[in-house]
Amino acid sequence: QGWYSWALLSGVNVVYAVGFMMMTPQLFLNYKYKSVEFLPWRALIYRALNTFIDDLFAFVIHMPGLHRMSVFRDDIVFFIYLYQRWIYRNRKQRPATEAVNHCHC
Repeated sequence: QGWYSWALLSGVNVVYAVGFMMMTPQLFLNYKYKSVEFLPWRALIYRALNTFIDDLFAFVIHMPGLHRMSVFRDDIVFFIYLYQRWIYRNRKQRPATEAVNHCHC
């Protein structure tokens, strides 16, 4: 194991870390606004399919431990998305305070 192996492993770790960081901003937006309006169903379905296919290949194909951990990291983030979708359901009606007409006619 030389410097090439170390550089390759470091590059892989950076790619996995950046991949995780690219997934989390949506979680913070949902938490900040207490809403999931910013995560459309199409994006959630795409993430669900991506997560399912990654899990399938993680169990079928022999792969390095770091890649397998990154697959399960995606599962954790996806389950947090689902949990936020359940907690912050879209409101069908606006609350009475937002619907008040401020016209002084």
